[in-house]
Amino acid sequence: MKVLILGAGDLGTETGLRLVAAGHKVTAWRRRAELLPGSFMAVSVDLGDSERELPAIDPDTELVIFTPAAPERSAQAYRRTYLWAAQRVVSALERDNVHPRRFIMVSSTAVYGDAAGGLVDEKTPIDPHTETAQVLAATEDLVRGQDGTPIILRLAGIYGPGRNHLINQVRDGKARKAGRVVWTNRIHRDDAAAAIVHLGTMSQSPEPLYLGVDREPVDLARVQEFLAERLGVVSPPAGEAVVNRGGDRRLSSDRLLASGFGFTFPTYREGYASVLAGEGVRHP
Repeated sequence: MKVLILGAGDLGTETGLRLVAAGHKVTAWRRRAELLPGSFMAVSVDLGDSERELPAIDPDTELVIFTPAAPERSAQAYRRTYLWAAQRVVSALERDNVHPRRFIMVSSTAVYGDAAGGLVDEKTPIDPHTETAQVLAATEDLVRGQDGTPIILRLAGIYGPGRNHLINQVRDGKARKAGRVVWTNRIHRDDAAAAIVHLGTMSQSPEPLYLGVDREPVDLARVQEFLAERLGVVSPPAGEAVVNRGGDRRLSSDRLLASGFGFTFPTYREGYASVLAGEGVRHP
């Protein structure tokens, strides 16, 4: 199968490597194509640059994976990286008469907003309060109108090799435990990539929407305590916890599991143990 990955950063590269290992042919677009593995057909493309026409797309492309990453968390950066880029990709597919069998957009659970600690799944209405979340929601709407089988994969917070912000906070004594429950949801980079591959190659017809999140929503304080114990440092003291999140919610991965997917890192415990052991690499 011929695959086109749009925005092949760390997650897109890991996804592509897994597809190549499974015998598929991967073309990947990103601004700095020289950073991509030699097993890809790499093309230097700035998806958000409206001044330049996008390259020709192989008409035999069966799977398109749209997984860009905004350089900063601003509405302008998100519009350029997601909405405008998706509009250009859709136009290029029409221009080249390409009709992929599946089109996967990697989105974010930030579109749900705050749920006051309640359970959230694919049936929960979205409530995007921030401008960046609103851009993601608009991009999802655009992708849903495409030919073939459009699939939205809303990922929770990605962690994994080289993503050490929380680990460093705990190690350096800068982490603080909030005086309340702060629900967090996450997914290991490798499981996120595996989920994309699974949805793009599964034999049965996929659902139009999945949440990409591990099996255990967890209070941030519990994760901090786990890391402190593994690192052999003092547990973070009480204080004002700094949390980058769009709302208080507990996310469910039941639909993804029902599709036949299996997690390598079902909870933060297995995932962070792997990161602390130095397993895996973050792709440039």
